[in-house]
Amino acid sequence: MMKRLWRRTAALALAAVLFGLGAAACAGGSGAVPAVVPAAPDTSAVLDELEHRSFQWFWVYANPVNGLVPDRAPSRSNSSIAAVGFALTAYPVGVERGWITRAQALARTRTTLRFFHDAPQGPEATGMSGYHGFYYHFLDMVNGQRVDNTELSTIDTALLMAGVLTAASYFDRSDPLEAEVRALADDLYTRVDWAWAADANGLVAMGWKPDTGLYPAGWRGYNEAMILVVLGLGSPTHPLPDGAWAAWAASYELSWKSEYGQTHLSFPPLFGHQYSHVWVDFRGIQDPYMKSKGSDYFQNSRAATYAQQAYAIADPLGWKDYGATLFGITACDGPGPLSATYEGQSRSWLGYAGRGMGGARTYDDGTLAPTGVVASIAFAPEIVVPAILQMQRRYGANLYSTYGFVDAFNPSFPGSSPPQGRVVAGLGWFDTDYLGIDQGPIVAMLENYRSDLLWRLLRGSAPIRAGLTRAGFTGGWLAATP
Repeated sequence: MMKRLWRRTAALALAAVLFGLGAAACAGGSGAVPAVVPAAPDTSAVLDELEHRSFQWFWVYANPVNGLVPDRAPSRSNSSIAAVGFALTAYPVGVERGWITRAQALARTRTTLRFFHDAPQGPEATGMSGYHGFYYHFLDMVNGQRVDNTELSTIDTALLMAGVLTAASYFDRSDPLEAEVRALADDLYTRVDWAWAADANGLVAMGWKPDTGLYPAGWRGYNEAMILVVLGLGSPTHPLPDGAWAAWAASYELSWKSEYGQTHLSFPPLFGHQYSHVWVDFRGIQDPYMKSKGSDYFQNSRAATYAQQAYAIADPLGWKDYGATLFGITACDGPGPLSATYEGQSRSWLGYAGRGMGGARTYDDGTLAPTGVVASIAFAPEIVVPAILQMQRRYGANLYSTYGFVDAFNPSFPGSSPPQGRVVAGLGWFDTDYLGIDQGPIVAMLENYRSDLLWRLLRGSAPIRAGLTRAGFTGGWLAATP
C-alpha cells in the first residue's frame, strides 16, 4: 500500500558552464545554493518539444467518452484519479501553447468533470466510484467504478481536486459551457468531506476501504501531501480543523537534515518535493516553520534537487552512469523484482517502488526516473537543463520517444530478461511505459518554469488562498489582493 501511495532542458557549452557553477556549490558543502540562473534561451525548442510530447500522452490516451486517464500506457491499465488531475491541469497548457484549441480543452474538461460529478458514491464495496466526495485510487477505464481491492485514496483525490480547481480557474469566461465547468468544479470540491477522513487533530487518513474503514495511518509532513492539507483547510463546507497544519508539521524537525551539502526538509524521493508545487506557488510565502528556518518550500525543493545531484556525484553504491548530469531518484518502475550479480556483488532490483536518495535503505537500486529531474526544472534549471540534454543525447530513442521520456531506466542492470521493460546491450534497462503521474509534473513544471501559467492561475483560487492562510502562510503574493 505504502509503495503504491508513494508513486506514487543552453547550448551544450553554456549548459556545461552553468552546471559547473552548480556542482561547485554542491561540492562546497556550505548548505547554501546559488540564486536561480535561467537556462540559455536557445534551449526553448528542446523544452517545447519535450513538453508537447509529454502533453500528447494525455490527449491520446484519455478516454474521450468519460475523460478517464490510464495509470500507465501503452500497457493496458485502469484509470488513476491522480493522472486525471494532472490531465485537467495539462489541458490549459495545451491551449496556451497552441497544441489544442480552447474549445477542445473545454469539451474534454467538461466531459471529465461531468463524469466525476455523476459517478456513483456510497459505502458499498462494488459498483461505486467513491464515497464522501473522495474517489477510489483506481477506476475501470470504461465504467469508472472501483476495481479490485483498491482504496479510497485521500492523496489521489487531492491531486484530482487540484486539477479540478485548475479547470475552474482557467475556464473563466461567461460562455455557458465554461460556466458549467466552474459549477461542476465547485460541486466536486465542496462535497469532499475532509473532516470525515481526519482524526481529532486534523490528520487525514491515507485511505479507506469498505470492509476495514479508515486507515490508521494519517498524512503528516514532510511529503507530497502538502496540497492535501491546503485543500482540506480551504474547504468552505467540510474543512479540516484549525490545528491541522500544525499537526501535519509537528514531525518536521525529524526531517530537517544536512545531507550532501544541503540543509533542508528531507524526503528521499524527489516527487515529494514536486507535486504540491505544480499548483501552489511557494516562492516567498512562509508558514511558521519555514519562517523560523529563514527559508520557504520553493527554496527547500531547490536544495533537495541540489542534494540529489550531489548524491549522484558521490554515488555511494557504485551504480553506473550516476553523476552531475544523470540523477533523479524517485518513485518509478524498475527492472525487478529479481537479484543478480553486479560488479562482483549480489544486488537486488525492484519493480515499482518509492525509490529515493540515501542508499539501499531508500530503495536506490540504480534506477533513475526522468520525471525526477525534469519536474525540478523550476527549482534549479541550471542543473536540470544539462541533465535533460544528457539523457536525450546519451540514450536516444531508448529513453526519449513518442511521448517524451519513458518512466525509468537503469544503466546498471546486468540481466537480459527483466519482468518488464527491455534491455539494450551496453546501455542497460529501459521501461516501455509512460506513467500519468510522471507526465503530469513534467508538463506542469516545465510550464511553470517557462511562463508561471499554473502558478498564476491558482494564486487566484479562493480555496488555495484560504487553505494557505488558515495554515499560517504569510508574505509574498498572499499579501496582495487576489
